[in-house]
Amino acid sequence: MGKQDASQEEKSLKRKKYEKELRRLQAELCKLQDWVKYKGLRAIVIFEGRDAAGKGGTIRAITERVSPRVFRLIALPAPSDREKTQMYIQRYMQHFPAAGEILIFDRSWYNRAGVEHVMGFCTDEQYRQFLKLCPTFEKYIVDARIILIKYWLEVGKKEQQRRFEARIKDPLRQWKLSPMDLESYRRWNEYSKARDKMLEATDSKHAPWYLVRSDDKRKARLNCISHLLGMIPYKKAPREKIKLPKRSEKHGYDDQGSVKGRRFVPEKF
Repeated sequence: MGKQDASQEEKSLKRKKYEKELRRLQAELCKLQDWVKYKGLRAIVIFEGRDAAGKGGTIRAITERVSPRVFRLIALPAPSDREKTQMYIQRYMQHFPAAGEILIFDRSWYNRAGVEHVMGFCTDEQYRQFLKLCPTFEKYIVDARIILIKYWLEVGKKEQQRRFEARIKDPLRQWKLSPMDLESYRRWNEYSKARDKMLEATDSKHAPWYLVRSDDKRKARLNCISHLLGMIPYKKAPREKIKLPKRSEKHGYDDQGSVKGRRFVPEKF
């Protein structure tokens, strides 16, 4: 570990404290999950931010202890040729939640306000129309009694550079780097301007943006989960006590003997 990495680690929240707090918050997410199912609530949580801002790690911290049937993660690839001919928002709407679901978008329709605009993947007219119509679209979502929560993870210039350099050196993380990531790194200022225009146009009263400082990944995850729990009011849902039933001994069967001679994975550990 280099001096810069070591210094960053020292400033970061201590691992034991972080893991203790994360476990406590994840237990609350399980309670929230039960309440959402019990009440048939619907929610959409959007995660946006620059490359290497920590979106993936924050989403994993939220979803690793809950059911994927309730906390549904959507990370869409580039649009297909057919999707390019549809209404822009159409490919996102088909994933919207039913009762008892919390939908998490790892990047969302705000691609148009960020990468598509900066990289020239949409026209200026399409970009202006999106910024103009997005608040109205989100008003329809909220009026349909879907809880909409929007997070922007704000990583600093130096910290993004440190994370990119760490990915370059680490063979386990090199897959995270793409030519598009490197181009986005080069265009820091253009992305900053796009972020500011997006916030100015779409930070509405009915669907506000919440910015999460993410230079410290551990603190960012805890702060974000804590805030998310406060955004969806919940109580402990009633649950029946679970008791394991007795296994039937009728028609006794040697389940281990029946697999003798089968191909087992070598036990090297």
